[in-house]
Order: sequence, then C-alpha cells, then structure tokens
Amino acid sequence: MSNEARRLTVIGIGSGDPDQLTLAAVKAMRRTDVFFVLGKGREKDTLTRLRRDMLAEHVPGPYRVVEAEDPWRDRSQDEPSGYAEAVHDWRRRRADVCERLIREELAPGERGAFLVWGDPSLYDSTLAILEDIRARGEVTFEYEVIPGISSVSALAARHRINLNRVGRPIHITPGRRLSEILPNDDGDVVVVMLDAHESFRHLAGGGVWIYWGAYLGTPDEILIAGPLDEVSDRIRQVRAEARAAHGWIMDTYLLRLGPDAVDG
Repeated sequence: MSNEARRLTVIGIGSGDPDQLTLAAVKAMRRTDVFFVLGKGREKDTLTRLRRDMLAEHVPGPYRVVEAEDPWRDRSQDEPSGYAEAVHDWRRRRADVCERLIREELAPGERGAFLVWGDPSLYDSTLAILEDIRARGEVTFEYEVIPGISSVSALAARHRINLNRVGRPIHITPGRRLSEILPNDDGDVVVVMLDAHESFRHLAGGGVWIYWGAYLGTPDEILIAGPLDEVSDRIRQVRAEARAAHGWIMDTYLLRLGPDAVDG
C-alpha cells in the first residue's frame, strides 16, 4: 500500500463565467487527477454542465470526473434553532458522501478537487465539511484552498459600482438575517445572499436603492437596479419567472442609500 498522501484542492471557480477563473485556479485544475462534483438534481443540471464546460475549456487532461448526488436539505425551518439543526444535519450527510468519494475514488498519491462556486470562504460549506471528515480520522488527506471571484464581486462589477462608500463598513448577510442589520447606524451598505424569501420586500422608503443580479456570470444573467420602491415589484416578477423557467435561482443584491447620499 502506498504511503503517499491523498491531496485535495478546494478551488473557487467564480459565479459561472469561465473567463473569471483565476490563473491560480486554472493551474490547480491542470494538476488535478479527479474532480468531485455534487449534483443538485435534474433541475440544476446547468450547474454541473457549467463545471464540465470549464474543465473542457481549461484542462487538457487526462482527468476523471466523479459525480454524486448532493443530500437533500430541509429548507422549511425558519426559526434559528430549527434552521441550525437542519444545516448541521445536511452537512453531516454531505460529509458522509464526500468522505466516501475521497476514500473510494482518490488513490494515495493522487490529487482531487472540489470546484466551488464563488469563493470557498463565503457562505459555502466545503471547508467545514473537509475539517469534519479529517476530525473523524477514517481517511487522511492534505488540502489547500484557491480563492475565487465571489458573486458579491461579480455583482458590483456588472453594475459598475463600488461595494463600499468612503470610510464606511460593508455588511454581508443571508436574507433571513436582513431585519437584524437594517436600519443600522454604522454603515449604509448591505450585501444580501441566500435570500429565498425576497426579504427586500419588507423595506420601503428611506431612499434605499437596490442593485440585484441573478445567475451572475452565466448566459442567463439578469441585472436590475434602481430605487427599491420603484423596482421591487419588477424584481419579484422577474425572479418568479426565472425560477419557473429554470427550476432554480441564485441571486445576490446590494442595498444602499441612494446615489446622492453623502460619503462618510
């Protein structure tokens, strides 16, 4: 039996545009033997296809792609305790899948990779799951992390705006926690991710603007910006139509005081 270590790379691949892969990401992909892809069902086949398109464009081979089904997650829990329990249960079952893939599909001495949307450090579970697997002690491996262009950076670039105002902080929050951030006294910028319930609809007045984007970096990208009071209904309609057409949606948005607000 080989004494060589299994090696893994967690590679941030941006929000969907193959041109947004960093040189570091491409180099890491080209030294990978096995790519692990967790599929999210037929309705999200587009996400798997985008990964394969990136590999076809940037990696001459040889390499293997090993797919597995991402465990189902209970998204019906809104209360903090129920939500946390649902997430921990999903992560445990996801770790079971990843542990099996590493043990059975990655030989000692080989390098595997997980291709992570956006940046692995921002609202993604891969790093925590790998640490969980290492703590179990059933399979050993080394791993490194390659940062990627997050949907937050992509959103700002596509709208041609700065994320921050001069000397002001930026808040990044999941949609379910938005009510805890606004109104705030220490900054006027909030970036909202993972908002399945369109939390922005509860805000009105106050000169708030929204910069919204869905499917960022993909051919299906949608961008809407303007005073929240004026474009909220349009975003909700477009969002519903896009979800119905694709079966899923990934969107991010930035809320701030209007363009005429004074920088701090």
